[in-house]
Amino acid sequence: MPEEAHWRIRFDRNELSGAFGDIGTDFPLIVGMILIAKLDAASVLVMFGAMQLLTGLLYGLPMPAQPLKAMAVLVITQELTGNILYGGGLAIGITMFVLAVTGLIDWLARAVPKSVVRGIQFGLGMQLALLAVKDYVPAEGRSGYALAATAFVLTLFLLGNRRFPPAPLVILLGVAYAFTFKLDAGMLARSAGFHLPHLYRPSLADVLTGFVVLALPQLPLSLGNSVLATRQIAADLFPQKPITVRKISLTYSLMNLINPLFGGVPTCHGSSGLAGHYAFGARTGGSVIIYGSIYLILGLFFSQGFQMAIQIFPLPILGVILAFEGLVLMRLIRDMAASKADFAVVLLVGLMCVGLPYGYVLGLVVGTAVAYLLKRQLTGLAQ
Repeated sequence: MPEEAHWRIRFDRNELSGAFGDIGTDFPLIVGMILIAKLDAASVLVMFGAMQLLTGLLYGLPMPAQPLKAMAVLVITQELTGNILYGGGLAIGITMFVLAVTGLIDWLARAVPKSVVRGIQFGLGMQLALLAVKDYVPAEGRSGYALAATAFVLTLFLLGNRRFPPAPLVILLGVAYAFTFKLDAGMLARSAGFHLPHLYRPSLADVLTGFVVLALPQLPLSLGNSVLATRQIAADLFPQKPITVRKISLTYSLMNLINPLFGGVPTCHGSSGLAGHYAFGARTGGSVIIYGSIYLILGLFFSQGFQMAIQIFPLPILGVILAFEGLVLMRLIRDMAASKADFAVVLLVGLMCVGLPYGYVLGLVVGTAVAYLLKRQLTGLAQ
């Protein structure tokens, strides 16, 4: 294998560890959508795994494919149907394609200051950490707290260790807990069988409804986090391999033009996923290929026993991974600390993202306006 190809796709203990860096975000949302919208588990899991393989091969980096968070939350909380979800996926895929080919996404990347992007990352990091502490860690009661505490200490001790990366040990701890207290290995084995994704054809009405109900609320978060913040963190972590916002937008679009036709949930890229994969050891596309293979195996062979299979990854374990993913994002604001004005914008945007309805769109718009006003004021004082 040529040296460049080896660098792009590598399989070793660190890539294995990094493969689990985003599971705390993805898995609960996927499970929630399957159960609430009554989606075909094989279709969702296989297509989600396939998108990981696609991004790993296209980028050669731990570039994640994540469920669209705003869409997932709306589907789960409002109990929307799969038809609307698939229509919304196609709608946002078409929208992102238009933004990419017209160059509007490049204009947006130039117009939004770095301090606003850092604020979006900071807000998302806080949200992930709060979700982990409030919802995931307490999910199993006292035993869950003990499990999370053990996983936290293990991760804290080994994070950054290239010889003994933490995620495989943390995941094994969770799997051992699951089979000891919750799962029957025999019943899980008997539920095994081969299942392929189903073909779907969303109607025009589904696409239009999905655009209004799901795509429009999702778009600000996608622009801020999936495109701008992902490009920024890719530049932070992999400066030797520049990635354009247009490429990110086009692969985002491609995933959502494919997924709904095969029963897959809408997916995006995300700064939190890239940070999580990297924090747990990933440096190449091999990590997301490993990660995607897990979903492929679950979907192809264990989707019939989905209700049992989802217990393999206990929520307290996912919560610990999610918390560290959030902390990595929050640490990125360090490069804004040298400027009081930039740091103020970061904090303002971050707090708006966490504390306000439609916080990401408000943070993006208000934060950009405030950043330009402060810049103009400082320029006037300097003159």
